[in-house]
Amino acid sequence: MLNKVFSAAFIGFLGISSALFFCLALVIRIITAPFDSRRIITNVFSAFWASVYTWCMPSWAVRIEGRHKLSLDKNYVLVSNHQSQLDILVLYRLLFPYRWVSKAAVFRLPFIGWNMLLNGDIKLLRGDKKSISAMMDRCEALLKKNISIFFFPEGTRSRDGRLGGFKPGAFILAKRAKVSIQPIVLNHTREALPKHSLTIKGRHEMEVRVLDELPYERFKDMEPGEIAEMVRKIIAAHVPEMGEQAPCGRLPQDTV
Repeated sequence: MLNKVFSAAFIGFLGISSALFFCLALVIRIITAPFDSRRIITNVFSAFWASVYTWCMPSWAVRIEGRHKLSLDKNYVLVSNHQSQLDILVLYRLLFPYRWVSKAAVFRLPFIGWNMLLNGDIKLLRGDKKSISAMMDRCEALLKKNISIFFFPEGTRSRDGRLGGFKPGAFILAKRAKVSIQPIVLNHTREALPKHSLTIKGRHEMEVRVLDELPYERFKDMEPGEIAEMVRKIIAAHVPEMGEQAPCGRLPQDTV
């Protein structure tokens, strides 16, 4: 019962504070629009906004590994496994600018969805071929402007932490745009907030691990399905639920 009350209070805090943060984001976007065409400042502010919720939650700790591997001078197709509704908040702790690909309904959410419009995130109607084609064109155009794009190639959250199959869209895009793929691993977000749950339970240390990037030259002669499977194996090697980790959670980051 106490967990449910605490969770409800946190959700209330999130809703009220989002109104304030959105107003600040709107002001920032208006001020920076003339000189920040990549919306880096707006994106980084959104990362700060999201990070506030993991910073202020006493039962959540987030450990970041490999942040130094991300460079503002480069752009990537970033891909990660997907375990929880918390994944987006936790990934924002990287404090690195990128655009999300997200289902169109999310953009209608008050404040948070509206902020995604400010950030220039990309809408997608699942199963709609025209929307998928428009999304791919939009992502390719952004990558040409040195703006990174983030995908969850599983397409949905895992129920048990094990990786599902990776859809090819992110990898088709990386080949078309000739940019590096940046694998990222999420661990223990599912335990902190399981799928279809809004109840916060116990203390959890969540992990974001930035692996070594995969340069275009490594996969330029591969088919998208082959690239997807290669990247899935690389990420799976660092996910405990897959049973493929080395002792102490370490494997060479280019293991396939």
